[in-house]
Amino acid sequence: MDDEPLSDWAERRDAKIGRLRAVPVVPGNAPRGAHVNPDAPRVIERWNGHSWEPYGFAVSLDEAKRLLHPGAAGDPEPPKGLAPKPLGSGNGRHRKPRHPR
Repeated sequence: MDDEPLSDWAERRDAKIGRLRAVPVVPGNAPRGAHVNPDAPRVIERWNGHSWEPYGFAVSLDEAKRLLHPGAAGDPEPPKGLAPKPLGSGNGRHRKPRHPR
């Protein structure tokens, strides 16, 4: 049996509880991309483990970004430990092969 243990799945599911998202308040069937109506008001929704529930309100995309990612716009440098590692030398299988000149 190659199924993962239920405890691993529950741990992964519980890690997502409390996640926030901004949904534009526009007419239509489903939420659209954030870039479609940047000046439209947004409902901030919170994941409770089963469904998205209303959590807050923002008047525009810029305000929603400030609520979802506090401190991201004014940080002069990224937090330590989260910077990507520099690529090493070599031609791993994910890199394009060099063409002979």
